[in-house]
Amino acid sequence: MSEFARTAPLSVSTGDYIKAIWHLSGEGAASTKEISTQLSVAPASVTNMLGRLQEMGFVVYERYHGASLTERGREEALRLVRRHRLIETFLLEHLGYTWREVHEEAERLEHAVSDTFTERLAEFLGHPEHDPHGDPIPTREGILAPDDSLPLSEVEGGRRVRIFKVSDESDGMLDYLGERDLVPGRTLLIEEYRKVDDVVVARDSEGKLHHLGGPLARSVFVQKLP
Repeated sequence: MSEFARTAPLSVSTGDYIKAIWHLSGEGAASTKEISTQLSVAPASVTNMLGRLQEMGFVVYERYHGASLTERGREEALRLVRRHRLIETFLLEHLGYTWREVHEEAERLEHAVSDTFTERLAEFLGHPEHDPHGDPIPTREGILAPDDSLPLSEVEGGRRVRIFKVSDESDGMLDYLGERDLVPGRTLLIEEYRKVDDVVVARDSEGKLHHLGGPLARSVFVQKLP
């Protein structure tokens, strides 16, 4: 893919559907139920929109089997993801937003700016590779860096890891992690995983112990260190 395809601006709802399918489907398909839950819309509305997206060439949709993005759909999704993550970075670094606030604000702004603005913003920011939560930012050409991270909950005891990214779906979780400086780039030593109460015990570089319950440990993604 040499560069994002230049298309007429899409409606907000169309862009939201394309991005949701990208997040949910991976290499497979996103079900109507998953999309309905993700976007908080009725299943019947999802079915109607998927039919329209298929007519527009953005998805391949088969009833009862879900929807997957076409190449054109994937290009559009990555363009929106790039724009969203660059805006998040700008809000955090230059406008005083916290990392729990940037996601919702970027959701609103990503539909209001142009590709030209996006690329000038990328240049202004120095072409960052990751957003404030650690997620990789697609390049202008639509290339997304490989992500070999895994949930903290899947790391065995005694292993050193570096936090790669965190889920931005819960404000409370972001507050908890931010207050304890458990942010992308921080290194940890996994002391143990307690199956009895589903808690990961990790020690940071300053020697402080952190006890992370199952939901938290599954929301922090790390890379193993030698």
